[in-house]
Parts: sequence; structure tokens; C-alpha cells
Amino acid sequence: MRRLAGIAGAVALALFAGGPARAQVSDLVDRSTLRVCADPANMPFTNQEGEGFENKIAELLGEKLGLALDYTWFPQATGFYRMTLGAKRCDIVMGYVAGGDPVLNTNPYYRSAWVLVTRKGGDLEGVDTLSDPRLKGHRIGVVAGTPPADLLARNGLLALARPYSLMVDRRFENPAETMINDVDSGTVDGAIMWGPIGGYYAKRSELPLNVVPLVKETGDPSLIYRITFGIRPGELNWKHQLNGFIGQEQAAINRILLDYGVPLLDDRNKLIGAAPGGATPDGASPKATSP
Repeated sequence: MRRLAGIAGAVALALFAGGPARAQVSDLVDRSTLRVCADPANMPFTNQEGEGFENKIAELLGEKLGLALDYTWFPQATGFYRMTLGAKRCDIVMGYVAGGDPVLNTNPYYRSAWVLVTRKGGDLEGVDTLSDPRLKGHRIGVVAGTPPADLLARNGLLALARPYSLMVDRRFENPAETMINDVDSGTVDGAIMWGPIGGYYAKRSELPLNVVPLVKETGDPSLIYRITFGIRPGELNWKHQLNGFIGQEQAAINRILLDYGVPLLDDRNKLIGAAPGGATPDGASPKATSP
């Protein structure tokens, strides 16, 4: 799953110091608009109605650049990069895992983890690692082919696990929403989801749910990821401008992410702000902090 902290260093932005916006985006193919590559139906990240948190961050970026938004829509499945960023039909993907090929990554603008979503007051209350013996004999939902599936297998939990599809066209199928509905109904006892997805859909559930970041897992694969903007390789001036935007607007970005229920982690894997359901990585009571 592609979507999958501190900023490593902010580059000062000339764009905030004055001068026409078009002259400041020298790496862009089309300098008249902010051309964003996005999925038309991929909540909580993006949709064509502009309701996702990446839509909101794109709006903030466009405002600071003084550029109108122009979207290129394509489902995030096979061919996404080739048909969007790679084809120069657009110039930025708003969420890309740090180190993910084939893009050039900016500094990360948030850090999150896969989470375990369970019903409050249920048998799995307080579980925060996949090696917990209380998981034995329980049905756990997991997206097939993702890192948590490897850890379920390592801990002998795969036999009862319920798989959900990874590569789908979200205009017609929504595995995340199905997973949360299955947790609500008891079809599964818990679901392992990418943090931004699990946090968002847990907030929309009719039942109170725990959302626990799986930050205690050791070894490979890691369940913690840094998320960046993805741009084309070689566009270094564009990268520096985006790094400057992240550095100057991190507090505003955090507010957007927290409003959507994204479990944000600092460099010590502690939650920034309150998580959905009030859970924290170490089980302590959450304390609100300034983004």
C-alpha cells in the first residue's frame, strides 16, 4: 500500500519573500497552476469533491504558492505513476512513502504507523503488539500483501486471518470501509489498517473503537512510515520549495491531519495529539500537544 515526525530540515522559501509565483516554480512543466496527481475516490486521502486531507493540504500549498489547483485524476492502481507524474500530466503526488521508487521525495510532512482497530471493551482491549498471546484464536482482518500480513504469519495468526484486497479501484470497492464494518459487526475481532485509513474510518464508526498504533513491533518489515510529497526525479528546485512549505506550514498540516483522525507520531513514536479512541502507543492517557 503506497500510502504509507519531524522534518529533517526546512529550506527557506523564496516564494514567501515576494516576487511573482510563476517565476518561483521553475521546475514545473506548467507554471500557471499547481498540477496535482490524485485518485478520484480514495478517502480519506483524496476524492474529486476535494474532501480528503491531501486535498486540503494541496489547497494550502496552492494558496501559499499563489496558484490555482488543477487535478489529474487516475485510480491508484497499476499504472498510476506512469499515467500521471511520469507522463508529466501533473507535478506532485501529495502522499508518497519516503524512499519509494520511482519518485523524488521531499522531506516527510508526517509519520504514522499501521494500527490495530478493535471494539472498546472487547477481548482485545489493550493489545498493542502482534505477539500478544491474547490474539491467538481471534479473527484478524488484514489487507493481503501488506507488511502486517508477514507479521501475522510470523506470530502464527494467519490461519484465522481474513484477507482484504489491496489493489482495487476505489470508485467501485472500499476494503477499508468493509473492514471497519466487519469490526463493528463482529465478523472480525480486529483489523490491521494503515494508520490514516484506520483512524479516519474508526471516527466514522457507529461503535466506539480503539485505534492502537503498532509501534512496538521490531525487525522487518517496519510498520512505521514517513510520508512525503512525491515529484519527478531531478526537479530539485521544486523539491526545495516544497521543503520550505513543509517547514513553514507544519503546524497547519498537522491540524488538518489530526482533524481526519490520522495517528501522527513524533521521532520517539509517541502520538502527537489525541488518537481516535483515546489510545496511545504506550497505553497511557493521551495528552494534547501543540502540533
